[in-house]
Amino acid sequence: MSTVSSAIPAQFLSLISTSLQLSEKQVKNAIQLFNEGATIPFISRYRKEMTDAMDEVQLADTKDYYDKLCELAKRKIAILKSIEEQDKLTDEIKNRIDNCWNITELEDIYLPYKPKRRTRAEIARERGLEPLAKMIMKQNVGNLERMASSFVKGDITDEELALAGARDIIAEWINESEAGRNGVRNIYSREAIISSKLIKGKEEEAQKYRDYFDLSEKLSRCSSHRLLAMRRAESEGFIKVSINPDDEKCIEKLERIFVKGDSESADQVYEAVKDAYKRLMKPSIETEFAQESKQKADVEAIRVFAENLKQLLLAPPLGQKRVLGIDPGYRTGCKVVCLDAQGNLLHNEAIYPHPPQNETSQAMRKIQKMVEAYNIQAIAIGNGTASRETEKFVQNTRFDREVQLFVVSENGASIYSASKIAREEFPEYDVTVRGAVSIGRRLMDPLAELVKIDPKSIGVGQYQHDVDQALLKKSLDQTVENAVNKVGVNLNTASKHLLTYISGLGPQLAQNIVDYRTENGAFSNRKQLMNVSKMGAKTFEQCAGFLRIPEAENPLDNSAVHPESYKVVEQMAKDLKVEVNELVKNKELRRLIDVQKYVSEKVGLLTLNDIIQELEKPGRDPRSTIKVFEFDAAVKTILDLRVGMELPGIVTNITNFGAFVDVGIKENGLVHISQLSDKYVSNPAEVVSVHQHVRVQVLEVDTSRKRVQLKLINA
Repeated sequence: MSTVSSAIPAQFLSLISTSLQLSEKQVKNAIQLFNEGATIPFISRYRKEMTDAMDEVQLADTKDYYDKLCELAKRKIAILKSIEEQDKLTDEIKNRIDNCWNITELEDIYLPYKPKRRTRAEIARERGLEPLAKMIMKQNVGNLERMASSFVKGDITDEELALAGARDIIAEWINESEAGRNGVRNIYSREAIISSKLIKGKEEEAQKYRDYFDLSEKLSRCSSHRLLAMRRAESEGFIKVSINPDDEKCIEKLERIFVKGDSESADQVYEAVKDAYKRLMKPSIETEFAQESKQKADVEAIRVFAENLKQLLLAPPLGQKRVLGIDPGYRTGCKVVCLDAQGNLLHNEAIYPHPPQNETSQAMRKIQKMVEAYNIQAIAIGNGTASRETEKFVQNTRFDREVQLFVVSENGASIYSASKIAREEFPEYDVTVRGAVSIGRRLMDPLAELVKIDPKSIGVGQYQHDVDQALLKKSLDQTVENAVNKVGVNLNTASKHLLTYISGLGPQLAQNIVDYRTENGAFSNRKQLMNVSKMGAKTFEQCAGFLRIPEAENPLDNSAVHPESYKVVEQMAKDLKVEVNELVKNKELRRLIDVQKYVSEKVGLLTLNDIIQELEKPGRDPRSTIKVFEFDAAVKTILDLRVGMELPGIVTNITNFGAFVDVGIKENGLVHISQLSDKYVSNPAEVVSVHQHVRVQVLEVDTSRKRVQLKLINA
């Protein structure tokens, strides 16, 4: 975290608390905890008394705002130094800068003092025309030509050149005026139109962007997904995007500010106003609004992406079952893997039940033998090419036991299978085997498997390659960290990649934990974490509550109760004259606990209530239970769809304009926001969630563009 000093400026606390509607105490304590190295998951779970139970979103917003203020403070120091070096720093300017906490206003204050390249105004100053510009700007001079004639010398060969140079200087003053810039900004904010026009000759190449060939709408009403689509089409060279206000209104606004009366001098200022607007101010402010609108669109797109990712990461797991994973295919066959309950690879081979080989009977016998030999309890089929055909093939195969069948999203499986992580896990196997293993493991524990894949490749975002990549990475990493810590991990089975996201750990300590397990065997209690190389007391504090040991002698080691609170639980058990084990097992005993008795300076009521809740079901998984889902057997391709059909589907992605639903064909259908409910919907995420099972009706099928429009029947 970037900080300007160890003390938190009072103005920071005031600004953050006002903006985020938090108390100054909450903000101060949260920032202090961050500065001490505490993580968002740790603070939100184990420091509720200090922050009055701020959640992950409030904590992240506080941290982001504080970091921005720290960066702004650094910028102010640099600006003050620059102006001081020019011997132009007055008490008034210093006070204005000291009290300014808006980056746009700050840069406006600095603009007149900002070192510039050799501008037209600078050349005019070098030619001695600034006094003339000042006289004209007063707009009370009589004979302008006679006044200008006294500046005719050297490169200034006549009065008109002198006046032109003076106008250049005045135009720069107008452009650097805060009042002028803010006046034009206000018009941009209210009325600016964003337009996109097709670049001539690009009609064929740009067909997927045809909605933006000739589009104009108010910038303030342009949705984030439309703006990002326009900017992507522009970057690919298909359209030209511009942001324009009413130019006449902007010039009139500047005229009212700068032109006084009706005189020759006023006419010169008016000419300078028009030049300042068109040549200097408009391009600058258009760029400013283009950047600002893009930043807003980025933030909104990233917010939607992060919410979808969170839902995907917290999708219901099958749990520790023996799974057969199938990566379906036609010509190259279906790659089949058998996994034990911990996800270890036991066996792999290929079967060819589909064209061109059509070895259906042989494939059935192989599947039956594998299910029997490896005691398979569930089958996971990837939802890519040949998925529906493979699903039908498996449904037609008879087994000697009940086997659950699931279709699993394989978004990102190919990215994982070719990654360094996959090569480290399975150095002796090719990408097809690794992909099938990933599909099988995703059924068992989506979270544990998805952390190995770059979140951008998981398939739940839009325009993820168009938004600010640093901001996207920060948001998605935080989303993954929050999800992993919300669920908690088994200290003795978690992969290095899963451990990396545990509060306080990171890649090196995660590897050290895995190395310790390899050398010393399974952890039997949380205290042993202190024996891990480079594990200090602070890191132990941050991570211990999120690491579970199911086989531990102390049941609290398999719970979300933090080791720092063990003494409180032990005291509760002691007061009831029982062991901690009994307290966990016996609901009636827990009802006898009066939590108020255990409130102290270190442990408050919020923490005590969390402890009691955790004792009800230690180490409980907050994720829901997985359900078997079946697509309509009659629908396999877009050609099978008919308007009016009602179909089962799975929500695969949510955007601001609606939700995408998999109905068992290659193309996901779109339920537009207007078709999600009979009532007005402002946010699709309020109606549906990723992975939700729904029923939809087919409204429109566009086979040429491979687009399907749907209506939600129930959610």
